[in-house]
Amino acid sequence: MKNFEFDSEPAGRADLDLLIHQALREDLGDGVDCTTAALFPNIVHGSASFVSRNRGVCCGLFIVGHILEVAAPEIEWHPFISDGTEVKPMQALGKLIGDARAILKVERTCLNFLGRLSGIASLTSKFSQQLAGTTAQLFDTRKTTPGWRRLEKFAVRCGGGTTHRMGLYDAVLIKDNHLAMLQIELEPTENVVQEAIHRARVWISRNAHQLPRGEKTVVQIEVDDLQQLECALWAKPDIVLLDNMPPEQLCQAIVLRDKLSPEVLLEASGGVTLRNIRDVALSGVERISVGALTHSAVNFDIGLDWDISSP
Repeated sequence: MKNFEFDSEPAGRADLDLLIHQALREDLGDGVDCTTAALFPNIVHGSASFVSRNRGVCCGLFIVGHILEVAAPEIEWHPFISDGTEVKPMQALGKLIGDARAILKVERTCLNFLGRLSGIASLTSKFSQQLAGTTAQLFDTRKTTPGWRRLEKFAVRCGGGTTHRMGLYDAVLIKDNHLAMLQIELEPTENVVQEAIHRARVWISRNAHQLPRGEKTVVQIEVDDLQQLECALWAKPDIVLLDNMPPEQLCQAIVLRDKLSPEVLLEASGGVTLRNIRDVALSGVERISVGALTHSAVNFDIGLDWDISSP
């Protein structure tokens, strides 16, 4: 089993801390849980477990400990599984032990993180399973919830997917709007696709010192048809994104790529669903990117069940 770990770099931890504090503030205001305070004026010892209601892939358990550090450091947290683990209905994921009032205070915040991230991991797993026996890899996109990108891309990895790029800063992806803008300043006889790739290569060589991947920064370009693909292949980007091409056209793209620039990777994107992703993969593309992994995932149902025999 793979051991998935969230980005421990300063940026990743900063994003997580900000989200946790924001989530606690919007639920507790200045720190008051009116209902629990009214009903239980004194300490009530107890224990409760997070329990999955469906079959899927769990993600976000590591966040529970961070939430407790901020809002309920007296509570003990005992996870039973690791992030990225496949779970079944009514499976206990981990247990909280201590003052029941503190557990109630953080219950919803923990469940919101767990439900969102497990939903993404579970959906990604369903897509990934459709690629079994093919050579295609599954990638996410930048279609993420603002502020949640690192967490959501972590959930994709837990579900069997791969990070495409984190943002605009760590890879070049020339899309149709870039080409449209560039075409305005070019002569009619100049090839906009090849000029864009050339400019990207030159810019990377001049600015490698400030890029996370330096000279190895990926250059990718999006094309809409086989004519654009042929132009791109002559310029040899690292990856060509084939936008909204049906499987039969993807097969033609593979033949053209193998003939002109076999080292260039091809990525299918646009309109990919659980129903058609296998056909897309069988075309022979190396990569498939799916925005739905993050923008269309449904929360995974997890509940908090009290242990009636708790101390």
